[in-house]
Amino acid sequence: MRSEATAGQAVASEEPEKDGPRWTFLTNHSHVLIVLHAEPDLVLREVAARVGITERAVQRVVQDLEDGGFIRRERVGRKNHYEVLTKLPLRHPIESHRTIGDLLKLIHG
Repeated sequence: MRSEATAGQAVASEEPEKDGPRWTFLTNHSHVLIVLHAEPDLVLREVAARVGITERAVQRVVQDLEDGGFIRRERVGRKNHYEVLTKLPLRHPIESHRTIGDLLKLIHG
């Protein structure tokens, strides 16, 4: 939210910042998870393009998710197939009462 001064008072604008810092409510880890759940056979280069981060960053995120037990990677020919384990709880104490599947349902409707 941007503040604008009107008659000496600060007024909050409902418009998102256009020139300010860009941030999102979800992390790159959740973005990668969402993309792989929707299309489990995508190559990481395409995941990177959709998320808006480098392919190397996606590789690190996928490794984190795999090490954490949130996804399984299976080699199919020359490609990977990813399975998101939807029954696991989210990691932060504030949301740990919800599962990965709950997050995915919220995003995908």
